[in-house]
Amino acid sequence: MFESSKGRYLTRGVDAEIPVELQIFMWQAVDNMPEPKDYLQVFNLSEENGLQVIHHTSEQPAFEMTYIIPTDKPIKTKVYIIDDGEHCTMLFASEY
Repeated sequence: MFESSKGRYLTRGVDAEIPVELQIFMWQAVDNMPEPKDYLQVFNLSEENGLQVIHHTSEQPAFEMTYIIPTDKPIKTKVYIIDDGEHCTMLFASEY
């Protein structure tokens, strides 16, 4: 799952609303997590004391990691990264 040889895509909504640096951070979070990886990676983005909180989870196998990074404009949303076997896509949970 999530091999670097697969195409990586994102929806127009993610492209318009999520800064590129945050997009790259989430892709790297998936790249750096241990194998095996679930086809569905979930990122809950929230704000705490002016910082961006990124809570990354998946179900099979169970995985959970929280990152806190400085930012000028914290974002509050849920983002999925899905590996459908042929390519990987980053999208808002509301777009699923």
